[in-house]
Amino acid sequence: MSGEEMDKNEDIIITCPHCGRGQTKAMLDEHLKTCPACGHHFRMEPLERIAYIADEGSFTEFSANLRSLNPIDLAGYEEKLSEAESKSRMKDAVITGTCLIEGKPAVLGLMSFNFMGGSMGSVVGEKVSRTMRKGIDEKLPVIIYTTSGGARMQEGIFSLMQMAKTSAAAAALDKARIPFFIVLCDPTTGGVTASFAMLADIIIAEPGALIGFAGPRVIEGTIRQTLPKGFQRAEFQLEKGFVDIISPRKEQKKLLSTLIEMHRK
Repeated sequence: MSGEEMDKNEDIIITCPHCGRGQTKAMLDEHLKTCPACGHHFRMEPLERIAYIADEGSFTEFSANLRSLNPIDLAGYEEKLSEAESKSRMKDAVITGTCLIEGKPAVLGLMSFNFMGGSMGSVVGEKVSRTMRKGIDEKLPVIIYTTSGGARMQEGIFSLMQMAKTSAAAAALDKARIPFFIVLCDPTTGGVTASFAMLADIIIAEPGALIGFAGPRVIEGTIRQTLPKGFQRAEFQLEKGFVDIISPRKEQKKLLSTLIEMHRK
C-alpha cells in the first residue's frame, strides 16, 4: 500500500452507531477505537489491544502454529477456515503470549471476533488452556480478553468439549492460587460465557459490551416477554452481579497493573 493510499484510509469517516457522529479512522485509532464524542467502544483486534496493554516490545507469542483441522469431516469447513485466516490474518480466533504490563509479567490471551465470530473450537480451547497452564508453571497472573459467539459448531462435540477443558484449566489456576482476570468485550456469548469467561477472580467488562449466553431475540422468543432496556449489556450485568468492574480502554492497562500488584503473594 502506498503512502497516499494509507493517508486516504486514515481519512475514512466512520459513523458511530451510538451517537451518529462521524469520526475519521485516524481519530478513532488515536482514541483506542472509542468514539471521542460519546465513548462508544468499537470492536478491536488482538494486535491492536496488545499495542496498548503490553509494554512496548514485551509481548512474546506462544503456541503460534496451532491450526484447526476438520475433526468431523464437515463439508466446506476447511474453506471457511481459509477465508477466516485471510480475513483476520490470524491462524485461529485467539492469540496467546507473555508480556509486561507496567513492568509486571503476565500471561495474556486475546480473542478475535473477526475469525469466525471468535468461535471456540479445538484450537481455541487448547490455546486458552495452555495460557492458564503457563500461568501455573511460571507462577504468573493470567489475563484473557474474550469476544465470541460461542462454541464452533462446525467441530461438533469436539467444540463442546472445550467448555469442560477450559473450565478445568481455570479450576487448576484457582487451586494453584494464580490470579486470573477476564476482560469481557463485545460480544461475549454462548459457550465461552458458559465456561471460562465467568470463572475468573475478577471479571472486567468494556462499556456497552454484550454479555450473555443466548441472544436477546432468542430469549424473548422463548419466554414471550419484552426484555428490559440494556438487557445483557455490561452495565446491566454489573448491576446484577455478573461483572465486577466496567473499565474503558484508556484505563485498562493501569487497572490490570494495579490488580496484578494487589494479587501478588
